[in-house]
Amino acid sequence: MLSPTDRASLLQAAAEARSRAYAPYSDFRVGASLLTDSGQVFTGCNIENASYGLTVCAERTAIFKAVSEGHRSITALAVCLDGGASPCGACRQVVHEFGPGIPVFIGDPDGNLVSETTLDLLLPNAFGPENLKP
Repeated sequence: MLSPTDRASLLQAAAEARSRAYAPYSDFRVGASLLTDSGQVFTGCNIENASYGLTVCAERTAIFKAVSEGHRSITALAVCLDGGASPCGACRQVVHEFGPGIPVFIGDPDGNLVSETTLDLLLPNAFGPENLKP
């Protein structure tokens, strides 16, 4: 369980990451931050591409950064964007790989908490590594 101060810091980091989003086509800027089990914070922003299918979401950018630095366990995720939307299905699946059941905080562009949920509620009956074992 994150303290209110830690949650606010995670949301602020996501809001700052949002300011670096590359979204010239949709103008829909998203920032994400995650907390690893070692206490390190990683951030990411969405990065669009003229070939739309190559666009990468903020959540996956943050996760890929963490994993590329040797972190494999996420304990919390914050996402800041307009409208209070939650992570897309692809991001939910990638989050599940490294942080099943974690708290997910949705914030506005300024980093204010809009809603709080868990990955289990966002992705019930998730498919994960445990499903690949005989």
